[in-house]
Amino acid sequence: MHFEWGMRAVAHAGGLFGVDAFPVQVEVLLGKGLPSFELVGMPEREVKESRVRVKAALESCSIALPSRPVVVNLAPGDLRKTGASFDLAIALAIVAAAGGLLAEKLTDYLILGELGLGGELRAIRGVLPQLRAAKREGITRAIIPRANAAEAALSLGLEIYVADHLDEVIAALRGEGTLRSAVGLDLGEQESGRVWELDLSEIRGQEAAKRALEIAAAGGHNVLFVGSPGAGKTMLARRLPSILPPLSVEEAIEVATIHSAAGLPIPSRLEGMQRPFRAPHSSASASALIGGGDPIRPGEVTLAHGGVLFLDELPEFRRDALESMRQTMEDGFVSIARVNQRVTMPASPLVVAAMNPCPCGFAGDRKRECSGCPTKAERYKARVSGPLLDRFDMQLGVSRIEPRELRSIEPAERSDVVRERVIRARALLAEDVPSTLEELEARAERSALILLDRAVDRLGLSARAYAKILRVGRSAAALRGSAIISEREIAEALLHRLFDRIREG
Repeated sequence: MHFEWGMRAVAHAGGLFGVDAFPVQVEVLLGKGLPSFELVGMPEREVKESRVRVKAALESCSIALPSRPVVVNLAPGDLRKTGASFDLAIALAIVAAAGGLLAEKLTDYLILGELGLGGELRAIRGVLPQLRAAKREGITRAIIPRANAAEAALSLGLEIYVADHLDEVIAALRGEGTLRSAVGLDLGEQESGRVWELDLSEIRGQEAAKRALEIAAAGGHNVLFVGSPGAGKTMLARRLPSILPPLSVEEAIEVATIHSAAGLPIPSRLEGMQRPFRAPHSSASASALIGGGDPIRPGEVTLAHGGVLFLDELPEFRRDALESMRQTMEDGFVSIARVNQRVTMPASPLVVAAMNPCPCGFAGDRKRECSGCPTKAERYKARVSGPLLDRFDMQLGVSRIEPRELRSIEPAERSDVVRERVIRARALLAEDVPSTLEELEARAERSALILLDRAVDRLGLSARAYAKILRVGRSAAALRGSAIISEREIAEALLHRLFDRIREG
């Protein structure tokens, strides 16, 4: 196919910073001189490789590159471009500049997609944040790969079309065919309304630990379990999502946007979308936990946003990885600085951690004897710094239950029963949120504050621990249906400060 070559065309695409998108204009200019293909605008290697993919895809559609210089500019030029999502926009802008379709047609759309050598459109990561960013920029239509149709279904207020091949898109923009709308597209089976599979009732005994999970779910508190292997620490943590309230629409969109930017699968419907549960291995680096890399990708703490982050065998994690968690657990977001950019990503999961009391795991066990010595146990605990331990609102021991004892223990409450209490407690806590420590103290009875003051003197509690105990007590009171913290709730919160009590003892 031959064209009378034109001069310039522009298409709208987009790039990613962490979990956020930014608009990119793909400008194509046909110059004079010997054939060449230049790609500028701070493209990384995978973007530069699009020259090969675009050329092969166009040739598969019987469209040859012009025997003239082709210059592709990805604007703005001071931001790095990564990924293969610019392929489709570059190919269409070249065809438009060559006169193969009206250049004005391209300006109406956000155009995203990776091209195969045969012109096939392949899925890309980050479609949902790209669509949301385009809507903020005033672009209301988009063309994306059909493989990303599930994400398109979550982008309300946008007119989105999907395609499987470059040929389809070129024909539609020429007026020789139509693209399928993402609305009403059959996407097959989706994991949208699936009920959480693990239930709290499956755990016999461990009433104190289950109560701690309920308080954590109500008030958004971080929990640390300390106990021997086989005590049920992992079972408890994995059932925490089952008692959390369902995601609101806004929360579900935020979680879906994060997972889209990370290239994780997301459902096509928000109803019943599950809260995330992430359990990274103890060998994870600081970058894997917090986020980073080149390009910057979200870490486990962001992927768990709105859900649960479980850190099993806490002392086995690298020290730098654990210390990188400290500020994140306090702030609820991650901020990563580079020479020419700063990326901020949401990171507010419930953090549940588990650790053994010593290297062998059996210090203080009723049946098994510890194979080490007190010095080894202390060195093992010291792998987790005091400031990080202080970030856990509740720290409690979990003892093993003998199998024969399990037969005599009554089945526990189901997760749905506990979840209803959590929902009511959250509603009560949301009615009146104290903004200062003085306002928080005003929610406590005088006897409760007296007990807390005595504990501060005896245990040497830090100011952070003091405030956390009050907040845990407030959450426990809300589960009781009260906005006033009683002496009972403060006593319960103090029982959940294991390391403070060990230090005092």
